[in-house]
Amino acid sequence: MKGFPKRIKVDNGPEFISKDLDRWAYWNKVELDFSRPGTPSDNAFIEAFNSRFRQECLNEHWFLSLEDAQTKIEAWRIEYNSERPHSALNYQTPDEFINRIEQQTTSAA
Repeated sequence: MKGFPKRIKVDNGPEFISKDLDRWAYWNKVELDFSRPGTPSDNAFIEAFNSRFRQECLNEHWFLSLEDAQTKIEAWRIEYNSERPHSALNYQTPDEFINRIEQQTTSAA
């Protein structure tokens, strides 16, 4: 399960309506699926993630440069995906969950 997703569900915030994101999605054949304006319930999972990302990363750090922001956000991403169990994944990390799915898929083939 490496590579790019086929589709990304996004809201209509300024970070998701940029020409750069649109260009990236186009070149990587990723569909941007925009939620309806004013309906955060259309995408409860990403709303919960965005809230957690804001509380635990963006509100916790001052970013002194783009490189500093990339370093701090990457550290948070690694911790979130590799070290922190998630109750929605039966208390596995996302990396453990994906590895388990890949192993099941490989052994079933």
